[in-house]
Amino acid sequence: MQLSFLRPLYDRPGPWCSVYLDASADTEDAHPALDLRWRALRDQLQQQRADLASIEAIERVVRGHDPMPGDYGIAVFASHGRVALSEYLSAPPLRDLAAFAPLPHVMPLLAQRGEQVAWVRVLANREGADAMAVSAGGVPRRAHVTGREDFQLRRVKPGGWSQSRYQRAAMEAWHHNAGDVAAATVQLAEKVGADVVVVAGDVRATGVIAAQMPNRWQDVLVRTDAGSRARGADETLLDDLTVQTIAEVADQRISATLDRFGMQEDVGAGLDAVVSALQRNQVENMIIVDDPSATGELWVGPEPTEIATDPRQLTAMSVRDPAKVRADAALVRALVGTDAELTVLGPDEAPELTDGVGAVLRYVDAGTPGRGNA
Repeated sequence: MQLSFLRPLYDRPGPWCSVYLDASADTEDAHPALDLRWRALRDQLQQQRADLASIEAIERVVRGHDPMPGDYGIAVFASHGRVALSEYLSAPPLRDLAAFAPLPHVMPLLAQRGEQVAWVRVLANREGADAMAVSAGGVPRRAHVTGREDFQLRRVKPGGWSQSRYQRAAMEAWHHNAGDVAAATVQLAEKVGADVVVVAGDVRATGVIAAQMPNRWQDVLVRTDAGSRARGADETLLDDLTVQTIAEVADQRISATLDRFGMQEDVGAGLDAVVSALQRNQVENMIIVDDPSATGELWVGPEPTEIATDPRQLTAMSVRDPAKVRADAALVRALVGTDAELTVLGPDEAPELTDGVGAVLRYVDAGTPGRGNA
């Protein structure tokens, strides 16, 4: 999981208000219930002595957000009277939560997000296509492509002296339109850095479109005849296939990370080793087991790599007044500050990880814990 979307949370000093709230709006009493839940969280922030300006900034987001259908949640992070990040959650949080601390409490957001896969889906026929792309950060983009050619898009029935000429014209029109769709698909895929491209709809159209996709996109392309551009068409099958394809890509990515971790011969395993590697800007991808009940703490200084299990380590690094914070908050800040990635696993998905944490390292040298100092 790439964490660059969290940068706004570390570009300004804390302390931070972090709020997770069930904002579901599918019942008659949704608005009064939301008001009660927010009031409870507001009271918690006040009890933690959060600044009033930040509380009011979060309240404006909570009360002013655009409601979504069904069950969902929102996460909001604010400091010094300004909201730096707010996100919809695809499902309500495990529990409503309000925290005021030196660092933002982002682990519930990351655990619920899971492995993010950027994707493009194209629903095509011989006239054009409707395309949708979603970036790894969940930002949607849409495109409607109308082919340049609209003459004789359906080949004529056999018979008549001009049959072959009209059939050739139809084939050329299909080819041109497919080229337009392929170009638009590539443009969307490049914008979002797509990990998978689903081309769906008319079987002849998808074949011509797929054939015109550049080689670099062929390996991530999935063709299906599910779906139709016809008005009122049922897209359930296409939606299911898209979700399944995205899930498979996410699983493959996690498996590859775990395989690389397993090949490191026990380096990068456990909290002490991971903290040491983060100090050295050595972590490429940190693996952590999601544990909502975790209460572990670490010590930090102003810089992302100023992280330690013992405050004396930071004192030796000339850090004045180290702060004691949630371990997961300190680890994520260090990952963001060193452009590292994160893999979050459920308890039943994880290998036997010491302290529930490990790291795939960018490099290993004599100073890496577990390799000795020779």
